[in-house]
Amino acid sequence: MALDTVAAAKANPDAPQPFAELGLKPDEYARIKEILSRRPTSSELAMYSVMWSEHCSYKSSKVHLKQFGEKAVKSAALLVGIGENAGVVDVGQGYAVTFKIESHNHPSFIEPYQGAATGIGGIVRDILTMGARPIAVMDPLRFGPAEAADTRRVLPGIVAGVGGYGNCLGLPNIGGEVVFDQSYLGNPLVNALCVGVMKHSDIKLAKAAGAGNLVVLYGAKTGGDGIGGVSVLASETFDSKGPAKRPAVQVGDPFVEKILIECSLEIFAEDLVVGIQDLGGAGLSCATSELASGGSGGMKVQLDKVPLRDPSLSPEEILMSESQERMCAIVEPSKITRFLEICQKWDVTVTVIGEVTDGEHLEITFNGELIVDVPPRTVAHDGPVYNRPLAQPEYIEQVAAEVIDLPLPVTPDEIRDVVLKLAAAPNLADKSWITDQYDRYVQGNTIQSQPDDSGMVRIDEQTHLGVAVATDANANWSYLNPYQGAKLALAEAARNIATAGATPLAVTNCLNFGSPEDPGVMWQFAETVRGLADGALEMGLPITGGNVSFYNQTGAVAILPTPVIGVLGVIDDVRTRTPMSFNSAGLELYLLGETAADLAGSEWAYLHNQRGGIAPVADLAREMRLIKVLLAGRGEKIFSAAHDLSQGGLSATITEMVLRHNVGATITLEDVGISLVSESPGRVVVAVAPAQVAALTSLAESENIALTKIGTTGGDCLKINGAVIPLTELRKAHTETIPKLFG
Repeated sequence: MALDTVAAAKANPDAPQPFAELGLKPDEYARIKEILSRRPTSSELAMYSVMWSEHCSYKSSKVHLKQFGEKAVKSAALLVGIGENAGVVDVGQGYAVTFKIESHNHPSFIEPYQGAATGIGGIVRDILTMGARPIAVMDPLRFGPAEAADTRRVLPGIVAGVGGYGNCLGLPNIGGEVVFDQSYLGNPLVNALCVGVMKHSDIKLAKAAGAGNLVVLYGAKTGGDGIGGVSVLASETFDSKGPAKRPAVQVGDPFVEKILIECSLEIFAEDLVVGIQDLGGAGLSCATSELASGGSGGMKVQLDKVPLRDPSLSPEEILMSESQERMCAIVEPSKITRFLEICQKWDVTVTVIGEVTDGEHLEITFNGELIVDVPPRTVAHDGPVYNRPLAQPEYIEQVAAEVIDLPLPVTPDEIRDVVLKLAAAPNLADKSWITDQYDRYVQGNTIQSQPDDSGMVRIDEQTHLGVAVATDANANWSYLNPYQGAKLALAEAARNIATAGATPLAVTNCLNFGSPEDPGVMWQFAETVRGLADGALEMGLPITGGNVSFYNQTGAVAILPTPVIGVLGVIDDVRTRTPMSFNSAGLELYLLGETAADLAGSEWAYLHNQRGGIAPVADLAREMRLIKVLLAGRGEKIFSAAHDLSQGGLSATITEMVLRHNVGATITLEDVGISLVSESPGRVVVAVAPAQVAALTSLAESENIALTKIGTTGGDCLKINGAVIPLTELRKAHTETIPKLFG
């Protein structure tokens, strides 16, 4: 096939082009022609199609996401905010930490292992490009019903992919979630978070500044895997033919990535790059256009110099390929020799493919012929923006009118049955079968990980400075009330940080929704963004960046609105953290916070096939006071343990606490039914020595946080209002579910 050059595009203005097949709408295609004052070449068309895809351009979400800027929190800790590969915050002692969460949902449905593995690889490179050493990953996962055949198809592969890639990189997996729900059947959610650490002076940005500077591609060679991969896959829904799209899924090699990380960090240490960008979604199309757009001028690239695994690839395919483990750097000519030496030392393929110009266009040639001549900003940043119709779905009023009618335990036998049923429920059962496939302690700096409320890593071995990270989402609450659901997820993630004694510092997010072309879904999304922006402003936590994943649906059935919120916190000495559970008898157990009849969206309701009612209302002022209590309690060494209440309520929290160190508890509750299964937000169970009760009482009173004694620790049973459950029996119920389903 003849090369479609810029000259050919001018000479044959009416040549038919497959814009619709590439995901472009007629008006978008017309706009490209208007920008260029001609038809695009096939290479330009490929670039615009992937960069203007929903995944890359955020064309449906931009109008709402601007709230994060309009309601931005003034934070002295924020060093790099929204707009770069990842946000960066100051954590003290000269250290900066970067963190971000992304989605890799659609590829993981099609090819579970590689989809999940390359999701980890991509987010790690995002962190690396900021100049940071990646130090930990997390993975919030959501699947269809645990017993469904497709769940049994995708879950083992996804878990193996997350573990296989992360373990080979030598990065500890310190947290995440595993949730099962009918709405994720056929559309699992694979969200991946990475944390990196650096000195302030090490921060790198994605910009191609300085005419004459060189454009350098290094890392793996470019192959045919992932052509139009995540950028196209994530911009359409699945039908029954979904798995036939396997060739679009990228294939990762963690050993290449590991070498790439070390090579890059050595390059950064010697200050050899002006700007840097990883090649993730949209591949070279993205890297070159974003670097050029973020810089001071134009760029010239020789596409035929790109090292290929498959020499048969066309220019369009090279530009669209999303082959993994590749980076694009801007390097001053005076530093290129040393740059090449370091790449050679690490045996990393490296090629100079172009240079920065003082012009205004991104020009790409192939075998000397000009095939791309575009204003880079029009590709990278000035894509279509849609203010899509939105309307409150009919179901909102319907579910709000539903009366929650659930059996509640009263007698000892009923209490016992409820506790065992919740302990064994797939959403609450022990996830060790999954998390044991992840290396949680590699590098030796992991302080806590699953099943703790948050993951925590030490970042300085002398001072023991550390960071904690938690991710949370309650899609049931977001379904009932997306505005409150976002606030509640934010509050829970911040609370999970604080229970360990870390101070919440910043927020990232991964917003997973159905089709934006559905007005009901767009309303859910808009309300979620509004709730998160308002919530972050009220709590004083800057939003540093994140990800939007649309088109998560099979046919006409969308997933539950699932905003996964990540919060990062800092702790000055990880040795003083508050553990999740008690390990001795004779401690007193107290509940911080108030319990109401909050059954809507609860796990107990879910187990009874009820998804209606009114979601709780987030009281963020009270959450902030509770966080102050938790932080002060750690500082004053009041707590022997602290564990937040969320999914499964008090029943799930106490189950996890007694099983952690095999120390029982005796619990006495008023209104035992509601007390056990309610999921009222803003509550934490704390264990204190008798000598600390007065200090705890004073602290709770000072912040106007309700305090209720609920029991004591000790023995080999969990006793609740006369019900007696031996820990051996409770552990059996809690640990057997997942292995029976997937082992």
